[in-house]
Formats: sequence, structure tokens, C-alpha cells
Amino acid sequence: MANVTFSSTVSWTGHGLDCLAKVRDFVVHMDEPKELGGTDQAMNPVELLLSALGGCQTICAVAFAPLCKVNLVDFRSELEGDLDPDGFQGKNPHVRKGFQQIRYKWTFVTDSPRENVEKLAKLIEERCPVSDTLKGVAVVNAAPAIHITSPALAR
Repeated sequence: MANVTFSSTVSWTGHGLDCLAKVRDFVVHMDEPKELGGTDQAMNPVELLLSALGGCQTICAVAFAPLCKVNLVDFRSELEGDLDPDGFQGKNPHVRKGFQQIRYKWTFVTDSPRENVEKLAKLIEERCPVSDTLKGVAVVNAAPAIHITSPALAR
């Protein structure tokens, strides 16, 4: 199968740190908590990243349950990540800018045998695209294309 390209356009709303992501016909706001300079009107990007990982794990669990003969009644992924704001705020150049660690716990509600659930958990780990991206090679473009427009032309 050929590659599928996904895209997102994220724009600053002009208010505080609030920004708006548009993907297909969907819109997501992002902001920062007040202690990080935002107005706390929406999740911040790293919270959305955790949510994307949990969403991908959940989709994989539901999609792959039949392959593993798991009667999945419910599934939950609880995630947390450790991030030191001093890194991205430039206060400490020796601190990583992103998550230092991400942890998650899965809860499977099922009456299926444990070995089937363990097979499903292994399949989620092996095939989750978001997890693979977070663990994988550097995929962020180190030299983004920059386009500058005059404020008068942007209207």
C-alpha cells in the first residue's frame, strides 16, 4: 500500500497562547495552564500528545481484539508523562525539552483468557503508530520551510 499523508494546520488565535489546529473538518484548541503563561482554556500540546498515544492504543485494542480472540467489553489507557518546563522555557539548557518519560497503564474489561489478553497487549505495543513514532527515529524536520507575509497581506 502507498503511503498515506496526514496533515494539520495550526494557527495562533491572537489571544494569549491559544492556538487552533484544523484537520479535515475537525478543530482542536490548544492553550497552556496559567502557571505556564496560558489562560487554561484547553489542553496543551503535550497533553494532546499523551491523549493521541492513549487514543491510538485504544483504537488498536478495539481493532485487534478479534484477532486475539478477546471479547473486549471495555478498555482504558491511563497515561502520564514527566516534563521539566525549564527545558522548553530556556531556563536550563541541560534539561530535555520534551517528556523525560511516558508511563501508561491499560485496563481490559473482558472474560477472555489471560493469554489472549497478553497477546492483544503485545500486538498493541508492536503496531501502535503513535507509540512507534515516539520511540522511533527523528521524524521532525530540522529545517522547516519559512514563509513570511506582511500583516496587511494576511488579512
